[in-house]
Amino acid sequence: QVQLVESGGGLVQAGGSLRLPCAASGRTFSNYVMGWFRQAPGQEREGVSCISISDGRAYYADSVKGRFTTSTDNAKNTFYLQMSSLKPEDTAVYYCAIDRGGCPLFVQRASWGQGTQVAVSS
Repeated sequence: QVQLVESGGGLVQAGGSLRLPCAASGRTFSNYVMGWFRQAPGQEREGVSCISISDGRAYYADSVKGRFTTSTDNAKNTFYLQMSSLKPEDTAVYYCAIDRGGCPLFVQRASWGQGTQVAVSS
């Protein structure tokens, strides 16, 4: 059974940075993709990024492009979202998810972490 555990959330000032790790366990993920999503209060879940674990090809939402970077440490089965130049509108609960196949990730089939809160103050 696949398990994902996010960490690294917290409170940061606008313009600051945070790195969110997502530790995965339960199988090997060589042909999987990993996505980061976020959901702010009263808003729908938004896809932030998607990365192919096999070749490292990554895709980003326009709202975060140039500010966020996703990466993988396949030896540790840990995936990262590096967030820089944070804005108050980045405040949300951030989730990692993993699924076989390619990007975009099929959310209904994916395995999900429990989420980590990111709050950006102005």
